[in-house]
Amino acid sequence: MIFHPIADIPVDPAHGLVHAHGWQSWTPTTALPVGGRGFRPVEPIMQTMRYRPGLPAPDDGFQGEGLLAVAPEPDGPVRLFAARDGLAKVPAIRARLVGDQMLITADEPDEVVEKTFAGPIDVALGAWADGFAAGAGTGPLRRPPTVWCSWYHYYEDVTEDDVLENLRTVGERDLSVDVIQIDDGWQAEIGDWLTPSGRFSSIPETAGRIHAEGRRAGLWLSPFLVGARSEIARRHPEWLVGDAGHNWNQDLRGLDVTHPGASAYLREVFQTLRGWGFDYFKLDFLYAGALAGQRHSGASPIAAYREGMALIREAVGPQPYLLGSGAPILPSVGLVDAMRVSPDIAAGYDAGTGDLSDPSQQAAALSTAGRSWQHGRLWVNDPDCLIVRPAVQRREQWTATVERYGGLRATSDRIADLDDWGLETTRRVLSSVPPPTPFTP
Repeated sequence: MIFHPIADIPVDPAHGLVHAHGWQSWTPTTALPVGGRGFRPVEPIMQTMRYRPGLPAPDDGFQGEGLLAVAPEPDGPVRLFAARDGLAKVPAIRARLVGDQMLITADEPDEVVEKTFAGPIDVALGAWADGFAAGAGTGPLRRPPTVWCSWYHYYEDVTEDDVLENLRTVGERDLSVDVIQIDDGWQAEIGDWLTPSGRFSSIPETAGRIHAEGRRAGLWLSPFLVGARSEIARRHPEWLVGDAGHNWNQDLRGLDVTHPGASAYLREVFQTLRGWGFDYFKLDFLYAGALAGQRHSGASPIAAYREGMALIREAVGPQPYLLGSGAPILPSVGLVDAMRVSPDIAAGYDAGTGDLSDPSQQAAALSTAGRSWQHGRLWVNDPDCLIVRPAVQRREQWTATVERYGGLRATSDRIADLDDWGLETTRRVLSSVPPPTPFTP
């Protein structure tokens, strides 16, 4: 890959800042000192699963995916380099400090536009986002529902009884929860989205029980991801594209949504789930829709991703709320209501791995603040769930992050495990959802 020079920017080496925007939801993203170094995966496989597949950052300096901003001084004007389009092409943009100059290069320099905005850097990014959202045709943003999510207590072992217990307890504790969202573990395999696991007797009946309590039913799935153990992979290898990494103790592939059979299947999945009563969808591991590989139609990875996301919206209709996660950021604008803007939260503050794409409170808080300028402009930001049970480290600190930066308010504790402080904190956070208006520092 050849990177071509774009600009040399005089900077204050001691005080200048650079924001190199990450490829997808889980890629660590924040403003860093110009003399520092951008984020890198520790494990090579995470280049595919949490960073930009096939395009690693250099050993020194920074790499922004379609967006890189340099503040030569903390509060002065900001030089911003961004994708000319961003929805169809996302050039990689690099910055490296040499003496008192930031050298800016790109793999597709003709696809990069430079602009200057008033600082500080978050204000400049917000001003750029206003223009990008307008160009992408992003319409008025909807106020998000409040959510109880099964993931951060039960993980893949969630059962029907677990969901129904928390449905009941949410009512008994008078918590302001609009949606009861079932996360990973309800399906038989990754890719087999119409076959429930043995932990649920009937997904439609569970949704009906949720509705009977006056709440909406939500569901997790990774629509573009196919596991090697799935029936879909066994029966339809011609639907698969790319290498999506390894998880759930199996190799993963992408779903080629440009293949007529795969697109018909994806449409059937979402129309069926909608018919079962779900109108809130957490769409995860979306990076798999934009993997490199030869597709049936010959479409580029980004074009195929946007085609797949448009298909999902068409299948479910305009009313359901769509939350993206693990998603390519710029190509998703205009396609989801809310977007995870950070790696996963965890009960531990520090993952201890040296990789800030790994689940931890430290990682989630860093990118939530670093991408705060997106909220109310590109979509509703999702900082990830509030978890405040006693076992959570620095739970007061994570609560403050969610209240300061969060747009989507979700809780993911077993409600019965909350102590008095945790219960009252959960009640307060769920009762104070901010409007979907632009975040201001």
